[in-house]
Amino acid sequence: MMSSNQWDAEWEVSEELAKKLISSQFPQLAEEPIKKLGFGWDNTVFVVGDDYVFRFPRREVAIKALRMEGKILPKLQDYISIPYSIPLFFGEGDFGYPAPFLGYPYLSGGYPIGISDKQRSLSAKKLAQFLRGLHAFPVHVAEEYGIQEDHRNLTDIAMRKKKMLTFLSDIAVHFTAEENRAILAYLDQLRIEKVKPKRVLLHGDLHFKNMLVDEDGGITGIIDWGDINIGHPACDLSVVYSFLPPNARSEFFKEYGTVDEETKLLARLIAVYIPLLIFMQAIDEKDVRLANEAKANIQRALAD
Repeated sequence: MMSSNQWDAEWEVSEELAKKLISSQFPQLAEEPIKKLGFGWDNTVFVVGDDYVFRFPRREVAIKALRMEGKILPKLQDYISIPYSIPLFFGEGDFGYPAPFLGYPYLSGGYPIGISDKQRSLSAKKLAQFLRGLHAFPVHVAEEYGIQEDHRNLTDIAMRKKKMLTFLSDIAVHFTAEENRAILAYLDQLRIEKVKPKRVLLHGDLHFKNMLVDEDGGITGIIDWGDINIGHPACDLSVVYSFLPPNARSEFFKEYGTVDEETKLLARLIAVYIPLLIFMQAIDEKDVRLANEAKANIQRALAD
């Protein structure tokens, strides 16, 4: 049976299968307990003992991305100022499982769900330093490792608008009339169809499910680099609008550096678009907590 949603798994990875794969290829971890932590669109995640996290692709499209991660992520250490997922274990498919898998050090923290604007503001400078460093990584080196160009074509504003209007028609019942009007009014005032291309190394999917924070709301880690690519910095700068409240954005850009208005326009659009996708998945899976956070991200992105 074919998947009906973009996020549906093409194959499942149970705790039993994950344990067999890890134990057979990394005997030093054979006695460690394994627990399923969760899953995203592309990977299922397991905690192994107290020190490691393993990611297993759940869709064919994720395999190439995972291999790219294994090559490029260890090379970023001199450029990145926030702890991130550096692979230590490189596994291959077995026991009927068709994909490679990676193991990383466990990064402490939880998703930034329900934290206050004041807590978010505390990370403005730290996020800016992180992205300034990442975006300074030499593009030609990334190309040598096979990192692909903007594979999701996020710079095509006209296409994003069209997709979002379709999404909204499908899930309008889950928004209030006022919330729907706010999103539609925002989309209606967009007049640019496509921005001028720019080329930096990107995390590629920087939203609240790929960020970790401590109990005070401070950023402790950046995870899930499966969409790493070369493209427009706005794709990562969307976090300025989805994560940071309006009064913290000037501090971010003061630290990150000057950004033109076209880049800001695209960043805000992506800050609405990606949480809308997360919202749709959360509704499908009846995850009220994630749905509420995704909606809050959209509302924050629309705020000035």
